[in-house]
Amino acid sequence: QVQLVESGGGSVQAGGSLRLSCAASTNTYNYCMGWFRQAPGKEREGVATFATDGSTTYANSVKGRVTISRGNAGNTLYLQMNSLNPEDTAMYYCAAANLGRTQCTPTYFPYNLRSWGQGTQVTVSS
Repeated sequence: QVQLVESGGGSVQAGGSLRLSCAASTNTYNYCMGWFRQAPGKEREGVATFATDGSTTYANSVKGRVTISRGNAGNTLYLQMNSLNPEDTAMYYCAAANLGRTQCTPTYFPYNLRSWGQGTQVTVSS
């Protein structure tokens, strides 16, 4: 089972940027990889996914502001977040799932996880 460790969170002002990183214990080519977030008292929300064929999908709430990518060796996942706003404040988790291309989307991803990390906090102030 792949083990995941996130880093890169922090506190920024609205309009700022952050780049989250996720280090995996093995290459992730055979997994649907992605990021989800959870704010206190709220449901998990899928943010972005990276399918086994390299395709990416984004939640409508972050589309155009966020980019998910994977390192060349396949054992690092990134989430570049720009134009952050206070609604982006949450704990962000990197995760792996056994999902095919059509289900490797922010909608299905958070509820079909094989493993996830401990999370990294993102706080955006107005």
